[in-house]
Amino acid sequence: IDAGLGVRLDIVRELVVPTIHLHAPRQETRTKGNAEQFLAKLNEMRIEITVVFGGFEGESYADIPTTPRSVGHVPPETRAARTQEMKEIADFARLLGVDVVALHLGFVPHDASDPLYRDVLAVTRDVCDHCKGQKQALHLETGQESADSLLQFIAHVERDNLFINFDPANMILYAMGDPVAALRLLAARIVQIHIKDAVASRAAGRWGKEVAVGTGDVDWRAFFEALRHARLSCDLMIEREASGDPVDEIRQTVARVEPLLDV
Repeated sequence: IDAGLGVRLDIVRELVVPTIHLHAPRQETRTKGNAEQFLAKLNEMRIEITVVFGGFEGESYADIPTTPRSVGHVPPETRAARTQEMKEIADFARLLGVDVVALHLGFVPHDASDPLYRDVLAVTRDVCDHCKGQKQALHLETGQESADSLLQFIAHVERDNLFINFDPANMILYAMGDPVAALRLLAARIVQIHIKDAVASRAAGRWGKEVAVGTGDVDWRAFFEALRHARLSCDLMIEREASGDPVDEIRQTVARVEPLLDV
């Protein structure tokens, strides 16, 4: 999604998708006028934005060693600027009438006594407090940490507007545990879910691979059974970061997931 807010709304309409996650455009595009124009278009099409996602210049998921050095609010050299930008993204979300912003926080150290852990706690509280002042929530997307570590971190942040955007495929891609078990553990904090699938890497230190839903390692029947058992009512967002045009695949995902909602 570029700075022109160029989402494929024609495809969203064609697939009869009622809600989207919007990646925040670049700073120069985050204006009141653009927000009003885009929102008018969405209202006409009866499409709702449920989250505005933050992303930052210089982030790279090229390989596992690069990701901790470049992603989110953990890297010290970019933390202050990205914290300010995340607040500005929350302001833009407010212009769109969206009460949730989200991001990949980055690789938080597992050791709570690590000074870096305390630094990331502080910056997360800062962003949460900014959002709280605008009656917004902050969602952390799963992936770079185990379910236990994420639960511990959220407890230490001590903010009631901090929740989880759960991505089962990321648990597999980052080798951070079984997504169904993680879902059960994190359920009380999960508000939104990415429907995404992946296969685990067979080599240590290497990425897994994202694949079409239903062809990877996520046990979707067990996943939706766990959802029902936890009595979760949340948005299910199809995310597919494929090369080319994955429209047909997204359509197939809808067809695969809908029967499982009633199992």
